Amino acid sequence: MRLQIPLIVVLVTGLLLIVTFFIPHEPFGSLEQRFLIWYSIVAGFTMLLGLDSLTRYHLVRIRDKIKGWGFSIVLLLGLFITLGLGFYSWAKYQSPFTLGSPFMFLYTYVIIPLQATMFALLAFFIASAAYRAFRARTTEATLLLVAAVLIMLGRVPLGGWLWHRMVDFADLIPGTHLAGLKNLEIFARINDWIMDIPQTAAKRGIFIGATLGGIVMSIRIILGIERSYISGS
Repeated sequence: MRLQIPLIVVLVTGLLLIVTFFIPHEPFGSLEQRFLIWYSIVAGFTMLLGLDSLTRYHLVRIRDKIKGWGFSIVLLLGLFITLGLGFYSWAKYQSPFTLGSPFMFLYTYVIIPLQATMFALLAFFIASAAYRAFRARTTEATLLLVAAVLIMLGRVPLGGWLWHRMVDFADLIPGTHLAGLKNLEIFARINDWIMDIPQTAAKRGIFIGATLGGIVMSIRIILGIERSYISGS
């Protein structure tokens, strides 16, 4: 019974959501909005559960002095200082996002610089992954490398400068008159073509596949075939 009740709730809720989508009339018309409100309430409680789980996990690490427990202290201090300043700013300024509030000071001078540092570090990982992916070992990798180089040339000033130099060099060859092609910006045009046609086609294929996968997974969950979300199933 412990397993059947969640499955029945999921089945009934899923069927009601499908019905409200295709029948926007009462009594089904207002159910979708009501479900969204319920979802917001449940999501709020899940955040509290996540906060409790995170705190307990790191307190255990600190108590047992597990390797890296110092980082757990920093995390918990940052968590509760942020929460404290948020509640204080909310009580004093009616909103934690008011300019000049302690929470906004923390956000502007601590959180934003930390985010910038994290993304700056990610740039090195992206460069490393791109280096491995763009090795021209296969035909597909070669096409990926050529497309990436053309897109980069079309998006940075170097591409325009290189095209102008190529036109100037070609004009030095007797019988060629390519000066009028300087404004063509061939690399920018190639970049637009790649982004508008091959890239869009591939992206649509990925979106279609992801949508079909989401539909199949939703049907499996509604019918009770997929039960991984139930603990112990």
